[in-house]
Amino acid sequence: MLLRLKMDIGICNANTVLQAMDSPAYARTLSRMTLFNDGIGVDIANRALTGAPFPANLNGTDLVPFILHTIGLPLRIYLLGAKPEPVARAAEHIEDNYPGHHVAGFRDGYFGPDELDDVIADINAAKADLLLVGMGNPRQEQFIVDNRARLNPTVCIGVGALFDFMSGEVVRAPQVLQAAGLEWLFRLMQEPRRLGKRYTIGIYRFLAAVYRLRQETRRAAALEAERTRPPML
Repeated sequence: MLLRLKMDIGICNANTVLQAMDSPAYARTLSRMTLFNDGIGVDIANRALTGAPFPANLNGTDLVPFILHTIGLPLRIYLLGAKPEPVARAAEHIEDNYPGHHVAGFRDGYFGPDELDDVIADINAAKADLLLVGMGNPRQEQFIVDNRARLNPTVCIGVGALFDFMSGEVVRAPQVLQAAGLEWLFRLMQEPRRLGKRYTIGIYRFLAAVYRLRQETRRAAALEAERTRPPML
Protein backbone atom coordinates (compact mmCIF):
# COMPACT_ATOMS: atom_id res chain seq x y z
CA MET A 1 0.00 0.00 0.00
CA LEU A 2 1.42 3.41 -1.02
CA LEU A 3 1.54 5.91 1.82
CA ARG A 4 0.87 9.45 0.62
CA LEU A 5 2.50 11.99 2.90
CA LYS A 6 0.80 15.35 3.25
CA MET A 7 2.61 18.68 3.47
CA ASP A 8 1.32 22.12 4.45
CA ILE A 9 3.37 25.22 3.64
CA GLY A 10 3.06 28.62 5.26
CA ILE A 11 4.98 31.55 3.76
CA CYS A 12 5.97 34.00 6.49
CA ASN A 13 6.91 37.63 6.14
CA ALA A 14 7.44 40.15 8.93
CA ASN A 15 3.71 40.80 9.24
CA THR A 16 2.99 37.07 9.56
CA VAL A 17 5.57 36.71 12.32
CA LEU A 18 4.21 39.78 14.12
CA GLN A 19 0.69 38.37 14.02
CA ALA A 20 1.99 35.11 15.49
CA MET A 21 3.75 37.03 18.26
CA ASP A 22 0.46 38.75 19.10
CA SER A 23 -1.66 35.58 18.86
CA PRO A 24 -0.57 32.34 20.57
CA ALA A 25 -3.35 30.52 18.69
CA TYR A 26 -1.95 31.64 15.34
CA ALA A 27 1.58 30.74 16.45
CA ARG A 28 0.34 27.21 17.22
CA THR A 29 -1.25 27.05 13.77
CA LEU A 30 2.02 28.01 12.08
CA SER A 31 3.94 25.49 14.21
CA ARG A 32 1.98 22.73 12.46
CA MET A 33 3.17 23.84 9.00
CA THR A 34 6.43 23.88 7.07
CA LEU A 35 7.41 27.56 7.05
CA PHE A 36 9.20 29.44 4.26
CA ASN A 37 10.69 32.92 4.57
CA ASP A 38 9.39 35.87 2.59
CA GLY A 39 10.82 39.37 2.48
CA ILE A 40 13.61 41.52 3.77
CA GLY A 41 12.13 41.80 7.29
CA VAL A 42 12.50 38.15 8.21
CA ASP A 43 15.91 38.09 6.50
CA ILE A 44 17.06 40.96 8.74
CA ALA A 45 15.72 39.02 11.74
CA ASN A 46 17.61 35.89 10.74
CA ARG A 47 20.84 37.85 10.29
CA ALA A 48 20.37 39.46 13.71
CA LEU A 49 19.65 36.17 15.50
CA THR A 50 21.91 33.71 13.66
CA GLY A 51 24.47 35.88 11.89
CA ALA A 52 23.50 34.54 8.47
CA PRO A 53 20.95 35.46 5.79
CA PHE A 54 18.42 33.03 4.35
CA PRO A 55 19.73 31.31 1.19
CA ALA A 56 16.80 32.63 -0.89
CA ASN A 57 13.59 34.61 -0.65
CA LEU A 58 10.71 32.13 -0.97
CA ASN A 59 7.69 34.36 -1.54
CA GLY A 60 4.65 32.59 -2.95
CA THR A 61 4.40 34.85 -5.99
CA ASP A 62 7.70 33.44 -7.27
CA LEU A 63 7.72 30.04 -5.56
CA VAL A 64 4.46 28.66 -6.96
CA PRO A 65 5.29 29.46 -10.63
CA PHE A 66 8.75 27.93 -10.06
CA ILE A 67 7.17 24.74 -8.71
CA LEU A 68 4.72 24.52 -11.61
CA HIS A 69 7.51 25.09 -14.13
CA THR A 70 10.06 22.64 -12.71
CA ILE A 71 8.22 19.84 -10.89
CA GLY A 72 8.12 17.56 -13.93
CA LEU A 73 4.85 15.91 -12.88
CA PRO A 74 1.34 16.78 -14.06
CA LEU A 75 -0.64 18.25 -11.16
CA ARG A 76 -4.32 18.71 -10.52
CA ILE A 77 -4.64 22.10 -8.83
CA TYR A 78 -7.41 23.75 -6.86
CA LEU A 79 -7.45 27.52 -6.25
CA LEU A 80 -9.27 28.88 -3.21
CA GLY A 81 -9.32 32.58 -2.42
CA ALA A 82 -9.49 36.16 -3.75
CA LYS A 83 -12.65 37.56 -5.35
CA PRO A 84 -14.59 35.61 -8.00
CA GLU A 85 -13.19 37.33 -11.10
CA PRO A 86 -9.50 37.39 -10.05
CA VAL A 87 -9.46 33.72 -9.03
CA ALA A 88 -11.13 32.76 -12.33
CA ARG A 89 -8.51 34.72 -14.28
CA ALA A 90 -5.74 33.17 -12.17
CA ALA A 91 -7.07 29.72 -13.11
CA GLU A 92 -6.95 30.73 -16.79
CA HIS A 93 -3.40 32.04 -16.31
CA ILE A 94 -2.21 28.70 -14.94
CA GLU A 95 -3.92 26.72 -17.70
CA ASP A 96 -2.41 28.99 -20.37
CA ASN A 97 1.12 29.22 -18.98
CA TYR A 98 1.61 25.78 -17.42
CA PRO A 99 -0.13 23.42 -19.88
CA GLY A 100 1.23 20.28 -18.21
CA HIS A 101 -1.04 20.94 -15.24
CA HIS A 102 -4.79 21.11 -14.87
CA VAL A 103 -6.83 23.47 -12.71
CA ALA A 104 -9.38 20.98 -11.42
CA GLY A 105 -11.43 23.59 -9.61
CA PHE A 106 -11.52 27.05 -8.06
CA ARG A 107 -13.71 29.31 -5.99
CA ASP A 108 -13.43 32.66 -4.25
CA GLY A 109 -12.51 33.04 -0.61
CA TYR A 110 -15.72 34.77 0.45
CA PHE A 111 -17.67 32.06 2.23
CA GLY A 112 -19.11 31.68 5.72
CA PRO A 113 -18.95 28.86 8.27
CA ASP A 114 -22.21 27.41 6.93
CA GLU A 115 -20.53 26.86 3.52
CA LEU A 116 -17.36 25.21 4.87
CA ASP A 117 -18.51 21.63 4.34
CA ASP A 118 -19.42 22.38 0.71
CA VAL A 119 -16.05 24.05 0.07
CA ILE A 120 -14.13 21.06 1.44
CA ALA A 121 -16.33 18.64 -0.50
CA ASP A 122 -15.68 20.57 -3.74
CA ILE A 123 -11.90 20.52 -3.17
CA ASN A 124 -11.91 16.77 -2.52
CA ALA A 125 -14.22 16.05 -5.46
CA ALA A 126 -11.70 17.80 -7.74
CA LYS A 127 -9.09 15.20 -6.73
CA ALA A 128 -6.51 17.98 -6.44
CA ASP A 129 -2.86 17.19 -5.74
CA LEU A 130 -2.09 20.82 -4.88
CA LEU A 131 -4.36 23.22 -3.01
CA LEU A 132 -3.44 26.92 -3.22
CA VAL A 133 -5.19 29.04 -0.60
CA GLY A 134 -5.08 32.81 -1.07
CA MET A 135 -7.17 34.29 1.72
CA GLY A 136 -4.56 36.36 3.56
CA ASN A 137 -3.01 35.85 7.00
CA PRO A 138 -4.08 34.36 9.33
CA ARG A 139 -7.21 33.01 7.65
CA GLN A 140 -5.51 30.94 4.96
CA GLU A 141 -3.21 29.10 7.37
CA GLN A 142 -6.03 28.54 9.84
CA PHE A 143 -8.22 27.12 7.06
CA ILE A 144 -5.53 24.64 6.04
CA VAL A 145 -4.58 23.48 9.54
CA ASP A 146 -8.07 23.45 11.05
CA ASN A 147 -9.49 21.39 8.18
CA ARG A 148 -6.46 19.27 7.25
CA ALA A 149 -7.97 16.02 8.48
CA ARG A 150 -10.75 16.44 5.89
CA LEU A 151 -8.69 17.89 3.03
CA ASN A 152 -7.33 15.31 0.58
CA PRO A 153 -4.74 17.29 -1.49
CA THR A 154 -1.18 16.12 -0.91
CA VAL A 155 0.21 19.66 -0.61
CA CYS A 156 -1.54 22.80 0.65
CA ILE A 157 0.13 26.21 0.38
CA GLY A 158 -1.01 29.56 1.75
CA VAL A 159 -0.22 31.92 -1.13
CA GLY A 160 -1.47 35.36 -0.03
CA ALA A 161 -2.08 37.68 -2.97
CA LEU A 162 -0.84 35.26 -5.65
CA PHE A 163 -4.20 35.10 -7.48
CA ASP A 164 -4.40 38.89 -7.62
CA PHE A 165 -0.94 39.02 -9.20
CA MET A 166 -1.65 36.18 -11.65
CA SER A 167 -4.93 37.77 -12.72
CA GLY A 168 -3.42 41.23 -13.20
CA GLU A 169 -5.65 42.64 -10.46
CA VAL A 170 -2.49 43.84 -8.66
CA VAL A 171 0.66 44.93 -10.51
CA ARG A 172 3.96 43.39 -9.42
CA ALA A 173 6.87 45.65 -8.48
CA PRO A 174 9.54 46.21 -11.15
CA GLN A 175 12.37 43.65 -11.09
CA VAL A 176 14.88 46.20 -9.85
CA LEU A 177 12.79 46.84 -6.71
CA GLN A 178 12.29 43.13 -6.17
CA ALA A 179 16.04 42.53 -6.37
CA ALA A 180 16.68 45.36 -3.90
CA GLY A 181 14.19 43.94 -1.38
CA LEU A 182 11.88 46.93 -1.85
CA GLU A 183 8.78 45.21 -3.21
CA TRP A 184 7.04 46.15 0.05
CA LEU A 185 7.56 49.84 -0.76
CA PHE A 186 5.91 49.41 -4.17
CA ARG A 187 2.95 47.63 -2.52
CA LEU A 188 2.67 50.43 0.02
CA MET A 189 2.53 53.01 -2.77
CA GLN A 190 -0.24 50.99 -4.46
CA GLU A 191 -2.38 50.49 -1.36
CA PRO A 192 -1.36 53.08 1.26
CA ARG A 193 -4.64 52.98 3.17
CA ARG A 194 -4.70 49.19 3.58
CA LEU A 195 -0.97 48.63 4.07
CA GLY A 196 0.11 51.88 5.76
CA LYS A 197 -0.13 50.62 9.33
CA ARG A 198 1.55 47.31 8.47
CA TYR A 199 4.57 49.00 6.91
CA THR A 200 5.00 51.77 9.48
CA ILE A 201 3.93 50.84 13.00
CA GLY A 202 4.10 47.13 12.17
CA ILE A 203 7.70 47.28 10.95
CA TYR A 204 8.75 49.25 14.04
CA ARG A 205 7.13 46.69 16.34
CA PHE A 206 8.71 43.82 14.43
CA LEU A 207 12.23 45.26 14.55
CA ALA A 208 11.83 46.13 18.25
CA ALA A 209 10.80 42.53 18.95
CA VAL A 210 13.80 41.22 17.00
CA TYR A 211 16.11 43.50 19.01
CA ARG A 212 14.66 42.27 22.31
CA LEU A 213 14.99 38.65 21.24
CA ARG A 214 18.59 39.24 20.16
CA GLN A 215 19.43 40.75 23.54
CA GLU A 216 17.76 37.87 25.37
CA THR A 217 19.65 35.35 23.22
CA ARG A 218 22.96 37.06 23.98
CA ARG A 219 22.23 37.15 27.72
CA ALA A 220 21.30 33.48 27.71
CA ALA A 221 24.50 32.61 25.85
CA ALA A 222 26.58 34.64 28.29
CA LEU A 223 24.97 32.92 31.29
CA GLU A 224 25.54 29.50 29.74
CA ALA A 225 29.17 30.33 29.05
CA GLU A 226 29.59 31.47 32.65
CA ARG A 227 27.92 28.31 33.95
CA THR A 228 30.14 25.98 31.93
CA ARG A 229 33.39 27.88 32.45
CA PRO A 230 36.04 25.63 34.10
CA PRO A 231 36.83 26.65 37.68
CA MET A 232 39.99 28.69 38.19
CA LEU A 233 42.78 26.93 39.99
